[in-house]
Amino acid sequence: MAAISSSPPRRAAALWNGGQGDSRGGGGLGVAVGERRWLGRAAARRPLWTGRVAASNEMAGEGSRNLQRVARDTEHKSEIAHRYNDLKEETFKAVTMITFAQYLQRCSYDGLSKLVKDVVDLAQKCVANEDAPECTKSLPSIFLDEICQVDKLRDSYGAMADCCSKADPERNDCFLSFKVQQPDFVQPYQRPASDVICTEYQDNRVSLLGHFIYAVARRNPFLYAPTILSLAADYEHALQSCCKETDVNACLDEKAAAIKAKAKKISVMQQYSCGILQKFGERTFQADKLALLGQKYPKAPFSEIIKILQRIKGIYKECCEGDMVECMDDRAELITYMCSKQEVFSSKIKDCCQKPIVERSQCVIEADFDDKPEDLPSLVEKYIQNKEVCKSFEADHDAFLSEFIYDYSRRHPELSTQLILRITRGYETLLEKCCKTDNPAECYGNAQEDLNKHIKETQDVVKTNCELLTTHGEADFLKALLIRYTKKMPQVSTDTLLEIGKKMTDVGTKCCQLPEDRRLPCSEGYLSVVIQDMCRRQETTPVNDNVSHCCSDSYAYRRPCFTAMGVDTKYVPPPFDPEMFSFDEKLCTASPAERDLGHMKLLVNLIKRKPQMTEEQIKTIADGFTAMVDKCCKQSDIETCFGEEGANLIVQSRATLGIGV
Repeated sequence: MAAISSSPPRRAAALWNGGQGDSRGGGGLGVAVGERRWLGRAAARRPLWTGRVAASNEMAGEGSRNLQRVARDTEHKSEIAHRYNDLKEETFKAVTMITFAQYLQRCSYDGLSKLVKDVVDLAQKCVANEDAPECTKSLPSIFLDEICQVDKLRDSYGAMADCCSKADPERNDCFLSFKVQQPDFVQPYQRPASDVICTEYQDNRVSLLGHFIYAVARRNPFLYAPTILSLAADYEHALQSCCKETDVNACLDEKAAAIKAKAKKISVMQQYSCGILQKFGERTFQADKLALLGQKYPKAPFSEIIKILQRIKGIYKECCEGDMVECMDDRAELITYMCSKQEVFSSKIKDCCQKPIVERSQCVIEADFDDKPEDLPSLVEKYIQNKEVCKSFEADHDAFLSEFIYDYSRRHPELSTQLILRITRGYETLLEKCCKTDNPAECYGNAQEDLNKHIKETQDVVKTNCELLTTHGEADFLKALLIRYTKKMPQVSTDTLLEIGKKMTDVGTKCCQLPEDRRLPCSEGYLSVVIQDMCRRQETTPVNDNVSHCCSDSYAYRRPCFTAMGVDTKYVPPPFDPEMFSFDEKLCTASPAERDLGHMKLLVNLIKRKPQMTEEQIKTIADGFTAMVDKCCKQSDIETCFGEEGANLIVQSRATLGIGV
């Protein structure tokens, strides 16, 4: 049976709309936890699964408990003392600076250094005496209390100062809402001149790296602290290497560009993960991570995967809520635990585990998937031929399906996690129906055909799009996407549609060149990120009912929902405005890329006037535009030609579309 056999179904061709990123390149644990505390306190044992939307306020409820806790662990009277002891002074200071820089993005380095000193002084006091009254407060409360004591907070931050009047957890939620990604009031990191930077590094290493950390944190207020420290380590390695070169600047420019690109990619994925956790709740989030862990660590037993899964959820919550000290400590502890059991988890993390702790966690996250065991038995016997399936399913619904996700994902690294969740949901639906019949085994005996439908739909979408891109090139591929999505979402601005189309084209360019067994998870992974960005905008600027439904109904089915979405029948086009279609001599001097852009904007604006327009109508108008440009650019009086021919093109286009004057 192809769908749940030990070998892959037929090789995945490719897919169109999803979100974990390249299946082998990273993504695994976006977060971590550790050894002492999490082995000491058993995380909730109940595995998780849901293919449907879990209540989005699950996270908020947990967040409330997090922020209202006094000290999270009963074995630690003082959370701040515990974290200071774990991280040691230099790392604790760095993460404290990151936390303040991400909340108070307008503050100077020197100004924040005073707040950092206050918190470090408190931590040292609490290490000496954990029973002191202020030492029992939660870390988020300590940081927010410090912020709320900043002199003239309102003068610099306006309405953000009102957050201080709220009780936790609303206070933290309020502060988070004022964070600005890539703010225009913050300049990018200014590297010292090449003639001084190497001396500066030798003489003032802590200050130099501190300013780098500060600059990155305030420009990227949602980037997790462990990642920022990992980037700082990359920067330090660059300095160590480039300061030996004759052209220090050229060397650093190249390495800085790579660090910046890495930061951007990681930031996008971290914001995506936080968005999914917040929107769909913990159960869906953990089901997705369970599928990813099964793919990445196929040799690890189910019990170990579930153990780290519970902690990963907790760390993501800490990181997403801005609780960077605990995020840093817990992630480091989890990686320490995993490195102590390399033989259990993966042969691919050996080199990572030999790195310093600040670099270790990001390395483990980005490590390749481990090799799949060769002796994995077929799942047919366990999940289809077994006559006790219904008994196991009904006894513990979540545990049974969690194990199904684990078993299925570790056999299929060539699938996306979203597809694995759709397959699981299909299997769940089948059991819900069949287990009520007189002969369940006969009823679910054809599960292969049902589950293969999900696989084939996804493979076909990827295959079709990759063939279109490969055959016709990026420009025509982008035009096809613009036509498709303008019809689905004509309310969206032309510039935003172009932005979305370019992002989807970038996904195709990246993923379609990969081997077939990596195209599908890459495509659906990155497209899920694009869709999540669309859905985030939809929340503040509603598009239409179809988009709202696809964004909110099911995480696993988001991409297929957008793929199947038709023309918005409720859309009322705006009046035809000839001023939107201006043609001038710039079309003749424009580069091919600029000319294509003008062509695409014309196309989008026409479709907005009639979303039901056919491919033939689109081709007629596009050919007319090309002919007009070719003709007028050869004339001596270009402006007059465009004035006349442009007017004719508009009349012909309206006639083609049946749009009245």
